[in-house]
Amino acid sequence: MTTRTLRRSVAILIVVAQLVLIVRAYSAPLDVFGFQMFPESSDWSVQVLRETAGGNRVDVRAPWPGGYSWADLVAGSGLEDPTARQPAAYGIDTSLHFLQGALDWVAAHTPADTETVRLVAEVDAWRNGRGPEHAVLLSEMRAP
Repeated sequence: MTTRTLRRSVAILIVVAQLVLIVRAYSAPLDVFGFQMFPESSDWSVQVLRETAGGNRVDVRAPWPGGYSWADLVAGSGLEDPTARQPAAYGIDTSLHFLQGALDWVAAHTPADTETVRLVAEVDAWRNGRGPEHAVLLSEMRAP
């Protein structure tokens, strides 16, 4: 293979990879490679609750069995204080995707909590200044 052919192949590969990333961005939860001239300007707030076997819902800011703290479990994710109305940096859909992942992760990584059967997130969202829209997200059920 000549140097010229190799250079052409590499250039074509780079262009194809960039096109794949751009096309994929519009179907992915986080569209960082997709261009939007006017990105979404939305806010959201969340109330995260622990649901017990008896059906009671307890705010995650209250003490947990096992000494867990929501803020410690999700530190660095931007979800430490979900009740405060905050901008949805990459849009509501992306924020909900990350919140669902956080709910499932916390539910799976709190073995000393023997009371909680699942986590519930009640979300209020203002998409581009309109709303609020209300959504409820549920974590995976925990084993008893």
